[in-house]
Amino acid sequence: MRYDVSIVGLGRVGLPLALSFADKGLRVLGVDKDPERLAALREKRMPFAEAGAQELLERVELGLSDRVGDAAEAESIVITIGTPSFSHIEIDMRDIRSALDDLLPVLREGHALLLRSTVAPDTTEFVAGYLAKHRGFDIGEDVFVAHVPERIAAGRFLEEIATLPCIVGGVGERSGEVAGRLFEVLGAPIVQTTPVQAELAKIWTNILRYATFALPNLLMMDCEQHDANVFEVIDLINRDYPRGGMAQPGLTAGTCLRKDFAFSEERSPAPGMLLAVHRVNESVPRFLVDGMKRRVGKLSGKKVAVLGLAFKAGTDDERDSLAHKLVRLLERELADVAVHDPHVQTPTSGFDEAVDAADVVVVATNHREFCTPAALRAIRSQSREDALVVDPWDCFGAGQVFAYAAEVQALTAAS
Repeated sequence: MRYDVSIVGLGRVGLPLALSFADKGLRVLGVDKDPERLAALREKRMPFAEAGAQELLERVELGLSDRVGDAAEAESIVITIGTPSFSHIEIDMRDIRSALDDLLPVLREGHALLLRSTVAPDTTEFVAGYLAKHRGFDIGEDVFVAHVPERIAAGRFLEEIATLPCIVGGVGERSGEVAGRLFEVLGAPIVQTTPVQAELAKIWTNILRYATFALPNLLMMDCEQHDANVFEVIDLINRDYPRGGMAQPGLTAGTCLRKDFAFSEERSPAPGMLLAVHRVNESVPRFLVDGMKRRVGKLSGKKVAVLGLAFKAGTDDERDSLAHKLVRLLERELADVAVHDPHVQTPTSGFDEAVDAADVVVVATNHREFCTPAALRAIRSQSREDALVVDPWDCFGAGQVFAYAAEVQALTAAS
């Protein structure tokens, strides 16, 4: 074995992890089937934004391969492959099974196979059983299998990898111990548990956030129905009240939050509860479009500037972003849509071009660049005189989801 650890999947989870291990002096092999990603890494270019990662990539050395079987050259194999869900509320295991099939012929006694990907309950036991069935391994003695879930926020990997407790759920006698030894080099405290509890902890970490943000989104829709101000109601709920804590509304999505509820819903004893949470968050783009139409009439032929495509402020990650759904809904209304996002890789218009002569300006992502007095002044001066500003994040601080640009500017000046 020429490497200490191999990372199968060099995406937003796997690549920062590979760099972090390499920065601790481990010999790391990165495996990915995307030729463009591998080419970028060979040229020492990060294929996506992650704070501090470019400097780390320039400093450390990674072995690279496009063959999953090569991962067996390392003592420990960490799988960080994406795990989507089918439309039938079911985890899609095809990529993980494909990786296992590639590894089966080359696995040897002493290997550790560690799942970093978010998976449905009992998936880690499935992986262990798969290896035992097809190779006859005694899991926990011959080879080691564990789930070590990723819980780090986008854009904060290098900050949180050394501080967030690292959950380890090992199968059999020694798997947790072996996995813990690998991950403890990163500096975070190791918390040992069972595989299914590790899986549930990861899934429900995301479900908690998804449900938490659905409540203010539903409140926002309720306030529209009753001609109330959602931001004022949230202030009333939270102000000096020990049992407050209502979050702010917004476009709640992203690849983790939007799909991971399905991994619990698949076998839920209360079917429909999490589907309702999903439906609330997925309804926000339609709610915003309907709100525009109530205020400016038909959108056909009207210019709508959409500010932001990323699912989260300060990132370039567009995966499962509701901003794309918002754009599609606006296009179905025959609006002339102009999009601006300074972070994402998708080509977009410049800010001035997007807001110029716009009838409606929507803050779809609360990037810091948008939430400034200068940005508001530009919207006020360059968009149409009666332009509607749609700001579910309260990016400008006017405390209005729907307000005309002049009103927004007056409210923010008064505050």
